[in-house]
Amino acid sequence: MLETISNNLTDKSRYFLNSGSGIQTSNVNTPKPAAKNLSTSDKLTVLGTSTIAMTPILAFLAHRKGFSLNPKNIIKTPVKDWALFKYKPKNKVIKFEEPQIISLASASVLGGYAGGALVDDKSNLKAKKREVLNQLLGNVIVPILCVGMGARVYNKFANTLIKAMPKITDTSKIAKYIKPKTFNNISAAVPPSLATFISLGIGIIAGNRVSNLINEKLYHKKVDRGVRATDFAPHVDDLCLAATLVNKNSAFGSLVGRVIPLALLVPGYKTGTTQEKEVIQA
Repeated sequence: MLETISNNLTDKSRYFLNSGSGIQTSNVNTPKPAAKNLSTSDKLTVLGTSTIAMTPILAFLAHRKGFSLNPKNIIKTPVKDWALFKYKPKNKVIKFEEPQIISLASASVLGGYAGGALVDDKSNLKAKKREVLNQLLGNVIVPILCVGMGARVYNKFANTLIKAMPKITDTSKIAKYIKPKTFNNISAAVPPSLATFISLGIGIIAGNRVSNLINEKLYHKKVDRGVRATDFAPHVDDLCLAATLVNKNSAFGSLVGRVIPLALLVPGYKTGTTQEKEVIQA
């Protein structure tokens, strides 16, 4: 009799425990489904909306420099003479300096946001809104202003710095190993190169601090994200601006500036493809 009762209790206990564990499992917070991975088509859409948003500003800048916006005239014009690619004479080409770059970057970011909102889940819209400010302030405006300021400070002392660099002549001992012209050109290129990379480095670090501050103060997200090597990739526009400003009197500076519109697609693309998980793990 006692054995029977014990067995019954044991069976009921097992049933209760099994049922309880089932209930407990059902009450556990299940992980949220993974965020939608954007397809290649989605990413191309974001890239396309960024490009479309930049087009009116580029058209306005081209028109101000006397370029025709008539499609028939554009088709008849050699590609090298299109507004985007023409780099000389300098007084007849589009200049990409701080105002133009900030305007184009703003259009790119807004276009990227629109494209991202179109193809991505609504749950990622907040992340994209945060990225709008992070890109504009942290990756464009702050670095651009630092680079522009650094380049202009350098230009004030450029002649003095270049004259102070070592030079050699045909009678120098080292001329046996390297042509004087080659050595002197390399020597003269050191000051502007240093000015470019120093101002760019300061701009990237300052921009990174601004991005962290935005997340912490405005969005209440504590993000202590240091500068990474990959952070230098989106700053091609800053590098081109610096090269343009420190080579104002040369066709090289104007030629380098032709890359800037292409580089400014990066912040728009990054904004449109940013998802919530990326911001949390940043």
